[in-house]
Amino acid sequence: MKVLLIKDVKNLGKAGEIKEVKDGYGRNFLVAKGFAKVATDKVIKEWEEEQARLKAELEAEIAKLKEIEESLKDKRVVIKRKLGANGSLFGAVTKEEIAKELKNQTGFEIDKKHVEIDKAIKATGEYEVSLKLGHGIHAKFTLAVEGE
Repeated sequence: MKVLLIKDVKNLGKAGEIKEVKDGYGRNFLVAKGFAKVATDKVIKEWEEEQARLKAELEAEIAKLKEIEESLKDKRVVIKRKLGANGSLFGAVTKEEIAKELKNQTGFEIDKKHVEIDKAIKATGEYEVSLKLGHGIHAKFTLAVEGE
């Protein structure tokens, strides 16, 4: 019996492979547990179409992320904070503040977990901030911290 593996199966193969297995193993274990489908022409064609659709979606997502990376390259985001008596900031600028200001000033929304800064920002000045967008794409922009 030929089966199309839907999930990786230890000692048999990876998802997407077509394998020849014994009838009982195929019907009673692989198909019953949802690890495989019987490899008919229709099932194989549907799986190939699904893989092509997923690949196209992935390529579109990567193109969108690269477009965002390009648009952020020359951006300058300004954060205004109160200064202490000696001219230093009260506390450090947090990743959450950076994400919030990025959304307010550019309209691009990102989770604070994706913001990368080299060291804590505790003084006024300009800093380079990196964003992990996914799929190995990192966008960089300039963050200006100014006193009020």
